[in-house]
Amino acid sequence: MQRRTFLHYAAAATAAGYLAPASAADNPAGRGRLAFVGEAKPFDYAWLKGRARNLAETQFQPATGQLPAEVAGLDWDQYQEISYRADHALWGGDRLRFQVRLFHLGLFFKEPVHVFEVVDGRARELAYDPEMFDYGKSGLHPERLPRDLGFAGFRVFMAPDFKRDVTAFLGASYFRAVGGEMQYGISARGLAVDTGLGRPEEFPRFTAFWIERPAKNATTLIVYALLDSPSITGAYRFGIRPGSIQAMEVDAALYPRRPVERLGIAPLTSMFQYGENDRRTADDWRPEIHDSDGLSVWTGSGEWLWRPLVNPAQLRFSALMDQSPRGFGLLQRDRDFDHYQDDGAFYERRPSVWIEPRGDWGKGAVTLVELPTRDETFDNIVAFWQPERQPQPGEELLYAYRLHWGGRSPFAPPQAQVVATRTGIGGVVGRKRSYFSWRFVVDFAGGKLASLSRKPGPDPVITSSVGEVEITSARPLESVRGYRMMFDVKIPDDVAGPVELRGFLRGPDGSALTETWTYQWTPPGERKGWITP
Repeated sequence: MQRRTFLHYAAAATAAGYLAPASAADNPAGRGRLAFVGEAKPFDYAWLKGRARNLAETQFQPATGQLPAEVAGLDWDQYQEISYRADHALWGGDRLRFQVRLFHLGLFFKEPVHVFEVVDGRARELAYDPEMFDYGKSGLHPERLPRDLGFAGFRVFMAPDFKRDVTAFLGASYFRAVGGEMQYGISARGLAVDTGLGRPEEFPRFTAFWIERPAKNATTLIVYALLDSPSITGAYRFGIRPGSIQAMEVDAALYPRRPVERLGIAPLTSMFQYGENDRRTADDWRPEIHDSDGLSVWTGSGEWLWRPLVNPAQLRFSALMDQSPRGFGLLQRDRDFDHYQDDGAFYERRPSVWIEPRGDWGKGAVTLVELPTRDETFDNIVAFWQPERQPQPGEELLYAYRLHWGGRSPFAPPQAQVVATRTGIGGVVGRKRSYFSWRFVVDFAGGKLASLSRKPGPDPVITSSVGEVEITSARPLESVRGYRMMFDVKIPDDVAGPVELRGFLRGPDGSALTETWTYQWTPPGERKGWITP
């Protein structure tokens, strides 16, 4: 399956299933009895890492077995008719702060995952039972379904709201979460393998989950997962703590089966169709359509970078080299409903996700892959950490990090931030254009800008990997209580791109007043039409 097809259905399935149906579900006395497979066995994270290491020493075995034809043949509408009975929720009658409900197999989710409950260091596998699900008008007949069918994934709910889920694991190694806005959007996944190489990438898959029964008043849910793929295996531990900013503590132990050309640690996947900086596909009535509008990076040296996202005409790859990164994330900074005008998707509520490394990740690059899309249902943006050295068979790679989900990032630059990027034809209004140039307009707000004396004002510091920077300016912008940096880039006719740009505002004392704006620009192929005859 192609990336965008898979992501389309994974995202839509979790979003469509966001509201769980109310039923006897909320009455503990009506709770359905859950069944288990086999006896409880000892379990801990050390055992899981050993299991992943041993698995890496064997040849990869793809999932075997076939779904019943009626399950495999479910279309979109039929699959949406299936819902989990809330009265069968794991811990539904136990007055705990968490409940877990399961996803049914079908549509594009055809490979079953094993789900275990862990109690006092012992794990038992949950057994599939058709009574767990309401099949609605799906056309499925529960009495015909095999008792060992299995599950596609699971959702997590937290008191006091057991009608809306806060985290969902569904499809390959993908998972999603919400912050206080209770709005899904961007996705994360366990691992990326060979993403953006111009060939079909590999999708590692979580094949089994172990969910630890929480203490009565626990606010963190512990989930373990086993990852498997042709190139690599892994053991994962998630500490999930919902809240206004949902935090996830992740520990990952990875064991390569073979050399991996491009390994992606802590990958994030989002959607950008168009915004004020890139209107290539802006043929919709809404002003902007995106789940995220930029990549933020806090480098190991302490510099803050902001890279606006684009929807390119062809695959685009960026590697921001770094050592010991302090963090990175795909953010939705623009929180103004008027900029989207979508009262159904509510893009202004979509969560940002920040990756906070725990420990020293060494040398590598924060990598950004941007794919073309004409449809907002396709996730076309991927960001991850790529280690400098390719992993080799027999190694153990240990990574730890926190994910922060919510409307704001827990980390932000002390300097002013980029709040808008716009581009268009360069030159001076009213004068003939004797050559091609392109204009960039970057708005900064925050930090010391609002209180900065206008004389002397800040200096724009701008560099371009190709061509000349001209007509530069930095002037106050009252609407954001900040400053607008503006400049043109003039490039030779034989340069096709891409062109790397960087810019920030420098104060009279020589210090940086803003984060560093970075941009990768691809000039248009035909430029004569822009020149005044």
